[in-house]
Amino acid sequence: MPTITRAGRARPQGSSFELAVWYLMRLTGLGLFVTALGHFLITHLLSDPSIQDVAWVSERWGSIAWRTVDWLMLTFVTFHAFMGMRVVVHDYTRGALKTVLTMALYLGALVIFALGTMVVATLPFPVA
Repeated sequence: MPTITRAGRARPQGSSFELAVWYLMRLTGLGLFVTALGHFLITHLLSDPSIQDVAWVSERWGSIAWRTVDWLMLTFVTFHAFMGMRVVVHDYTRGALKTVLTMALYLGALVIFALGTMVVATLPFPVA
């Protein structure tokens, strides 16, 4: 009998992959809450949005710490969103369509994550 959590979704009992995804969804949700809330507070409350332009972002991304935080947020968002969509696909489709849609989700997540990582990693540091 599956264990029902307070979130209402049963904890997987079978595959270790499903259990790992189940735990990682909770961890990335927590990480996403922290990084997205921090991002919102910094860009909308602590800094004046009217002065935020390319130079402001470039100056902020001059720090490897900010790049790391933004890359972590990208990682959390990508994993959480695409694995959540995977759950929906697995709940509502069967057979070959399920396989095709799951592979399309994995490919889409990989492309978006790779492009986001390239932007974070290759944006030039500002010249002092």
